[in-house]
Amino acid sequence: MRTTTLGVRQSLRGLHGLILGFPAALFTIGVMTDIAYLKTAEIQWTNFSQWLITSALVFGGIAAAWSLVAIVLSLRTSIRLWRVVEFGALALMFVLGLINAFKHSQDGWSSVGAFGLTLSILCSLLALIAGFIAISGASDEEIAR
Repeated sequence: MRTTTLGVRQSLRGLHGLILGFPAALFTIGVMTDIAYLKTAEIQWTNFSQWLITSALVFGGIAAAWSLVAIVLSLRTSIRLWRVVEFGALALMFVLGLINAFKHSQDGWSSVGAFGLTLSILCSLLALIAGFIAISGASDEEIAR
């Protein structure tokens, strides 16, 4: 019975890592399209960035909800701190990503600028930090005692 529970936990951890991969990749590609827009002033790059940021927010919201459920389920364990740090990174990523989406949806040539690029970089870093915490197993219980 214990091995079945461990197998399910490992599968769910892998699925959570897969979901976390989307915001990390999408925000990172968003940084690249922001740089391309700032270099070329081709308006299509900012449209592409808007779609990337929106998609990253959808998957980031799913990952944050998953992380919140994991916190609730681990209230009485010693690993709660890492799960709270992961959720904090995801929540901050979501808020900054939402501000970034609003910034990118502005009309005119100033829709990205330095502020939009900075927000994209911060969101990418926060997604990577949350993904590292989830994948590294820092939030998992020690199996062997």
